[in-house]
Amino acid sequence: MAQVEDFLKYIRYELNLSTHTVSAYKKDLEQFAIFLSSNGEDIRWAEVTVNDIRSWMVEMSGSGMSQRSIRRKIQSLRAMYRWMMRRGMIADSPAEEIEPAKFDSRLPVYVRPADMEAVLNDSDVDPTSFEQVRNHLMVDMLYETGMRRAELISLTDANVDTSRCEMKVHGKRNKDRIIPFGTALAADIEQYRRIRNKEVGHTTEFFVTAKGRALYPTLVYNVVTTALADIPLEHRSPHVLRHSFASAMLNDGAELNSVKELLGHSSLEATQIYTHVTMRELKQNYQQAHPRAIKKGG
Repeated sequence: MAQVEDFLKYIRYELNLSTHTVSAYKKDLEQFAIFLSSNGEDIRWAEVTVNDIRSWMVEMSGSGMSQRSIRRKIQSLRAMYRWMMRRGMIADSPAEEIEPAKFDSRLPVYVRPADMEAVLNDSDVDPTSFEQVRNHLMVDMLYETGMRRAELISLTDANVDTSRCEMKVHGKRNKDRIIPFGTALAADIEQYRRIRNKEVGHTTEFFVTAKGRALYPTLVYNVVTTALADIPLEHRSPHVLRHSFASAMLNDGAELNSVKELLGHSSLEATQIYTHVTMRELKQNYQQAHPRAIKKGG
């Protein structure tokens, strides 16, 4: 797997992709290697054929894997083979002949503002419990800022300024951005800092475990899914709170470009999906409230 390791170093250190993205590429490539090498021997990447890749796609589809996931895995193969071609390791890429799997585009899952208010106004949070205060603040910050899970984990204490109500987050492609927040969240942040410094001590990272260590993705995921457990959703994850932030902003009249900057999107195209969400919301409100819509069924 030496070629895989070299490719992963390239996308991590030369393309500056996040560790999360690199881990996803590594997992995809390792799964393909396992599929081709049932006897445990290292595969010869230069000898892989189009039929090998198609056979893998058939197996993944037969196991019930979604077309979206299959598409992503083929894109991982395509990226590595393009890298091999640029390095002169192969003349042609077997992955280029594969048609990307098509899938139905789905609108982002989001939580309605009223449901989020119920979650964030939970009176069962013990103000003396470090973990309860931390978990509540994590959910609140993800929703109120729209930051990604990886950005929350990498947030440093020095970059959270409650006097200015601003925080600097380190996003994709090594880009930093400033996110403003309200005075209520600032007060919650200071409450968390007081109990964190008392129970754990001063730390470089903003969020830490009870032992003073940096957060990890699974912990954040579990905290969010637990917080959203009583809300009927197709799925629950930290990214759902990011979707909820964007949808709430646009529903309340924020400009699309402003939301783009707050989310750290590189182009408006990625942000425009939320306009479909807000339009769906508007249509539902119209059909439920307008007398002519109710009478005629919309």
